Amino acid sequence: MNTRDHISEQMHKTLKRHWGYDNFRPGQEAIIRSVIDGRDTLALMPTGGGKSICFQVPAMAMEGVCIVITPLISLMKDQVMHLKKIGIAAATIFSGMHHNEIEIAYNQAAFGMLKFLYVSPERLLTNEFIEALKKMKVSLLAVDESHCISQWGYDFRPPYLKIAEIRQYIPNTLVMALTATATPKVVDDIQFRLGFKEKNVFQTSYERKNVTYNVIHEADKYGLMYRLLKKMEHGSGIVYVRSRKRTKVIADWLQSTGISASFYHAGLDTKTRDYRQQMWMEGKIKVIVATNAFGMGIDKPDVRLVLHLDLPDSLEAYFQEAGRAGRDLLPSEAFLLVADTDIKKLIDSLQSSYPELDKIKTIYNALGNYLQIPIGAGENQEYNFNINEFAQYYNFSLLEVYNSINLIEREGYIVTSEALQTPTKIHITASREDLYRFQIEYKEYDTLIKYMLRNLPGVLSDFVNIREETIFQKTGLPIDKIERQLKNLDKLNFLTYIPRSDKPKIQYLTERLDTKHFHLSKEVYNDRKNDAEKRIQAVIDFVNNDKECRSMQLLRYFGEDIKRRCGECDVCSSKNKKTLTQDEYQEISEIIINELKENESNIYDIIEILKTYREEKVITSIKWMLDNNIIKQDEEGILTINS
Repeated sequence: MNTRDHISEQMHKTLKRHWGYDNFRPGQEAIIRSVIDGRDTLALMPTGGGKSICFQVPAMAMEGVCIVITPLISLMKDQVMHLKKIGIAAATIFSGMHHNEIEIAYNQAAFGMLKFLYVSPERLLTNEFIEALKKMKVSLLAVDESHCISQWGYDFRPPYLKIAEIRQYIPNTLVMALTATATPKVVDDIQFRLGFKEKNVFQTSYERKNVTYNVIHEADKYGLMYRLLKKMEHGSGIVYVRSRKRTKVIADWLQSTGISASFYHAGLDTKTRDYRQQMWMEGKIKVIVATNAFGMGIDKPDVRLVLHLDLPDSLEAYFQEAGRAGRDLLPSEAFLLVADTDIKKLIDSLQSSYPELDKIKTIYNALGNYLQIPIGAGENQEYNFNINEFAQYYNFSLLEVYNSINLIEREGYIVTSEALQTPTKIHITASREDLYRFQIEYKEYDTLIKYMLRNLPGVLSDFVNIREETIFQKTGLPIDKIERQLKNLDKLNFLTYIPRSDKPKIQYLTERLDTKHFHLSKEVYNDRKNDAEKRIQAVIDFVNNDKECRSMQLLRYFGEDIKRRCGECDVCSSKNKKTLTQDEYQEISEIIINELKENESNIYDIIEILKTYREEKVITSIKWMLDNNIIKQDEEGILTINS
């Protein structure tokens, strides 16, 4: 067996052993082989295409720990939980964790006890991380959602820029970047910013043959939404809107019509969001009405319908959200509903997304005062932060505050986190002997200590999650007493106690600056504003183009030149109504292309060659091919293939 065959065999064995799959999905094996061959690699795969496997399989074959950088904490935690479940050692590090938890994870990575260490990007250039990194043997640096590193991407995040800087500490470590959506410009920028030794891109087609994209110009959006959802006999649906308030209004309206629905947005507490997401995932709620907060990490196979009632900010965001449909590869539909005033609203929203620079500076200064951070202090410090209370306290517009903080974050001064319910965690740091002596002396702690030692495996060596409600059910101890005893044991240094938290936070990445030293760079403000204008124009062009297949429009935006129309979208359906079926078009177009490869011809020549077909069908096919730049016609009427 040659080396290449041997590697392939080992890859398949690893896939089967840990993940239970017999075969890789299209494109996965080539990407994995590129990494194993020692090349920096960028993988572009559609949502639900199996990106994680592409770095997890090669990392299992390599010596050392794979560092995975991802912006979504909930997804990070889910992946780590799954890896542990299948017997692979993994840990997470993100903002808001207790320093003892972080230290344990670093030590485990340094001593070779982990295969995967998931890290949020804002942690990368902390002194603690760099010092820990120097002690690790790193096999692979995997950068998920890598479009976030590009200022030309729709979801640029300044902390991602730090990834390239850590490569100096691990110069011989390969980088693997992964993303589901990136334009050709962003693809080049990702590789540049991550310091690829050579360009190396693997791209599986963005085409989703089972998903039909439709743009419908409709004043009565509620009526059309109702009819579309009512027609959906099986599976589930998502309705996307831009306003948190509208999610509830629409969900309530759907409920009043007899359609099972709930709403979801980032302003809800984590417990509520998790509950509603779970109810929808389990099929107990048919439709979820959501803002774009309902996005990354959502993977439900049977989403039959995705509706956008408002125009998205970019085609990247639209493609990601519409791409939640049809993960099970069964026929599914995405509808973008457009009213006459929607384009103006989209343009206005862009203007409000970029407040005047003086206003941003004022809000930055007020933020420091509100959090009581002196000038020159605050670096790497984390603070609880309620944006509504802050805006109300200073009588700022909430929208101005939100967008200003977003831009301040993009400059790299701060990083914000959504309210993320972190469960209570404990780590017993005392010896069993010390605990035993304490139990004898203080009998009221006996029940709790016995429960922890008997029911929490690993609590003596690492942090474990606990639920106070479970301890109450098992022991009968009141929850307030459990919390009080844990707090006391922490004070006595018998354990480290991290109470659960459900508060949004803001972390300063630099010291607080005075207003004269605070600035936003041209890249963050002017260049990004110009780029945002281009993305919005692309959305406007998309909704107004009723001549070209929707799928072809989207694919071309992402640099994929597909000449085959989908045959199902609103544009194609309109053309199909002219008595031309998809099969007929395919037959006729193939004959036309073959003819034009051999001879110069005009429309009349083509009609004569295709006289077995009705003339109007031939003319419709020619017009369609001209509209979609498959063929072209010169001033003398001669048709040629558009190369």
